[in-house]
Amino acid sequence: MSSPRETPTLPDWIFTLPEMRQETHFDDRELRCFSQREHSLYALLENAVKKKPEGDALIDGPLRLSWREVKIRTDALAHGLTLQGISPGERVGLLLGNRLEFVLLVFALARLGVICVPIGTRSQAPEIAYALADAGACAVFSDEDLVTRLPAENQTLRLRVSMGQQPGFVTYAEIAAAGNAQTIKNTGQNTLPHAGDEEDTAILLYTSGTTGKPKGAMLTHLNLIHSVMHFEFCMGLGPSDVSIIAVPMSHVTGLVAQMLAMVRCAGALVIMPAFRVEHFLQLAERERMTYTIMVPAMYQLCLLRADFSAWDLSNWRIGAYGGAPMPPASIAALAKQLPGLLLMNAYGATETSSPATIMPPSDSVNSEKWGDSVGRSVPCADIIIVDLDGYPVPSGVSGEIWIRGPMVVKGYWNNPIASTQEFSHGYWHSGDIGKLGESGHLYVQDRIKDVINRGGYKVFSSEVEAILAAHPQVVEAAVVGLACQVLGERVHAFVVLKEAENRPGNDTDAEALKLFCAAQLSDYKVPESFTLSTQPLARNANGKLMKKQLRESIRKSVDQPLSE
Repeated sequence: MSSPRETPTLPDWIFTLPEMRQETHFDDRELRCFSQREHSLYALLENAVKKKPEGDALIDGPLRLSWREVKIRTDALAHGLTLQGISPGERVGLLLGNRLEFVLLVFALARLGVICVPIGTRSQAPEIAYALADAGACAVFSDEDLVTRLPAENQTLRLRVSMGQQPGFVTYAEIAAAGNAQTIKNTGQNTLPHAGDEEDTAILLYTSGTTGKPKGAMLTHLNLIHSVMHFEFCMGLGPSDVSIIAVPMSHVTGLVAQMLAMVRCAGALVIMPAFRVEHFLQLAERERMTYTIMVPAMYQLCLLRADFSAWDLSNWRIGAYGGAPMPPASIAALAKQLPGLLLMNAYGATETSSPATIMPPSDSVNSEKWGDSVGRSVPCADIIIVDLDGYPVPSGVSGEIWIRGPMVVKGYWNNPIASTQEFSHGYWHSGDIGKLGESGHLYVQDRIKDVINRGGYKVFSSEVEAILAAHPQVVEAAVVGLACQVLGERVHAFVVLKEAENRPGNDTDAEALKLFCAAQLSDYKVPESFTLSTQPLARNANGKLMKKQLRESIRKSVDQPLSE
């Protein structure tokens, strides 16, 4: 490929950006980096204690800890892990939901130079077994109700830890107590954190595996520090901010955009085990939440509450979102209900350690101008759009999105073939189709594998999904290609409707949806067949739509091709 074009001028963010400079990392990547930064995750915690030693830091149910208290517990836990024989470079799995112990373990493992392997609690036994085996994990921590999903046999696992009493398991409480006793015994002795390198892998996150076996993305300390600094400076986060984490900590969004970001700015993190609308609103009012990041469906569920306007959410200033477009109707409703709330779209992936783009605040208040853009490159990112041969294309032309920066992972664990295939000159091949506007705004149009070819016409499924999502009686939609002997593919839509009692007139059917789409889309983009339901669409452990499963389900239900 040829050299990328000049990076667009950086937009104005809420805070003045710190100094940046060119550095070489991961052997040969020339990257724009923040000059002043921490060099490890554990250093983030140390600095949080310096910035705000007292006051609320982690809130989990009735328990409230300061950053000083978090560090004390983290250090004791690290001692306990050492007593179990866990050493630098080893891998430890976390099959845990959102809870205080998850946070303490992430930083205790970082203190020891051990690689943390979070696994989503929605993962099933084969997925868990694969991740632990591929990572070569020496230990696994599990919620008490999930221990039955762990593999009975594993060649590398020598320590199994449960949050409660389980036969054959050590308990978390036993490890923490032993570590606390060792800490007291060592009082006066200076035990230093592991002296690693910022290019060392800190966290191993397994990708969704929507099209094949999951790959272990190696998130380094360098990656993660830059990502949390992007959130801090692009969103203006500081010690007075309070964030409710309602998305899984085991996912890159919860882990980086909320958990680690709050540590970096020494704010307060309110832990929510699972998203429940009423509980979320109660916490938001009680804790005076200022910032959170959720998927658009969560905002929509809030808006559907008849009593939404009754809650005092006046402190909520930033509502970030990603993973799917926010319907214009939802944006308008939130603006009316919460005039002080700034909605900020963001785009990223596990391989980019979360954000690659964020919609600048000045653009967020004028979102209609930028339509469905996911924002502009974060300060240290370089984004180009390339053709099938890997050559950059002009502004406004669609192609594959390639992303480079200090937040882009160095590769995939134990998978040199994928690391070679999916990275070029430091750019990660996102697999997304998109285009860059003249102003530098990025528009994500579809996944390469999700583009439907209807008789030679290309249909971006995301475009059709956005139209369907705007229908007042639709909760969510997924569009896939249905095999056709004549046209190659036809457009099929899976649509989740509101429950009957919440649908005025209760008359939404396939024909009504088709007419709705026909008024806004070219004829070849309009779905020709529908699967209607009130049940949520199939998603994987990371919450991504399982379109492969949806395609298979419709293929099996169709015995003959559709007629003209």
